[in-house]
Amino acid sequence: MPRKAMFLLNVILGPARLKLYVWASLVSQILIVVTGGAVRLTGSGLGCPTWPECQPGSYTNVPELGIHGVIEFANRLLTFVLLLVAILTFLTIMRLPKAEKFGLVWPAFALGLGIVAQAIIGGITVLAGLNSWIVGAHFLVSGVLICIAVILVWRFYAEWTFEATKTTKLLNSITFPIGVIAIIIGVIVTGSGPHAGDADTPRNGLNSDLLVHIHSYPAYILLGLVLLQIFILHRTSAPRFAIKLAYVFLGLLAAQAAIGILQVRIGLPITLVAIHMLGACLIMCSLTHQMLISRNWLSKK
Repeated sequence: MPRKAMFLLNVILGPARLKLYVWASLVSQILIVVTGGAVRLTGSGLGCPTWPECQPGSYTNVPELGIHGVIEFANRLLTFVLLLVAILTFLTIMRLPKAEKFGLVWPAFALGLGIVAQAIIGGITVLAGLNSWIVGAHFLVSGVLICIAVILVWRFYAEWTFEATKTTKLLNSITFPIGVIAIIIGVIVTGSGPHAGDADTPRNGLNSDLLVHIHSYPAYILLGLVLLQIFILHRTSAPRFAIKLAYVFLGLLAAQAAIGILQVRIGLPITLVAIHMLGACLIMCSLTHQMLISRNWLSKK
C-alpha cells in the first residue's frame, strides 16, 4: 500500500480515533431518535410517500413534496451518517491488538446490523402508512441500539464498576425492567395521541387519558427505586462516581416527570414532546449504565 494511503488509513482508523467513534455512536443513535421525532411531530412521516425511493421515480426529495419531504428525506440521509460511524468504529476496533478489542467487537457489529434493521423497519413504516404499532417498534429498536451504544462506551473506558451489595444489584435488576415498561407504555400513549405521525395517520384506538395515568405508575415507581438506591449507596459507602451517577439518574427522572405532566396539562406542544423523547433516550442510557456498573455480566475480569 502506498505510504500516503497507509498514513491516511492510520489517521482515520488509528486507535486514537476510537474515543471519538464510540461517543459518536452513542450521540448519533440518540440524535436519530430526536430527528425521527421531528419527522413525526411536524406531520412529515409520509413526506417521502414511498420506500426505498422518496417518491416513485426518485430516490431523493423533490420540490413538489414541500417542507415535509425535506424533513423526511433529511432523516433518511442521517441513517447513512450512522452507518458510516458504525463502519469506522468497527474497522478501528478490528485493527486493535486482540487483548484491547476484547468486548468491543460485538457491540460495534451489533450497532451496524441494527442500523440496517432500523432502515428496513423505517421503510415498512412508510409502506404501512405509518401504522402506530410499527412506528412504536421503530422507536423501541432505537432504544435497544442506544443501550448497545452505552455498552460500547462503557467497554472503551475499561468497565467502570464497583463491588455493589446484593441489595443494590437486586434494586438495579428491578429498576431496569420497570424503566423499560414505563418507556413501552409511553410509546403506546404516543400512538393514541395527536402526534402519532401526521393528520391522517390512524391512531391505535386506545384511550389516551387512561394510558397517561397508566404510564405514570411505573414512572413514579422508578423514581422511588432510584431514591431508595441513593439512600443505600450512601449507607454502604459506595464510591463517589456511583453516587453521582445515581443523582444524575434521579435528576433525569424528575425532569422527565415534570415535562410529562406539563406537556399533558398545556396540550402537548411539539417542543415539550420532543424534549420528552430526548429525556426517554437519556433515561435508557442511565438505566443501562446503572446495570453495568453494579453487575459484572459483561466483565473482562
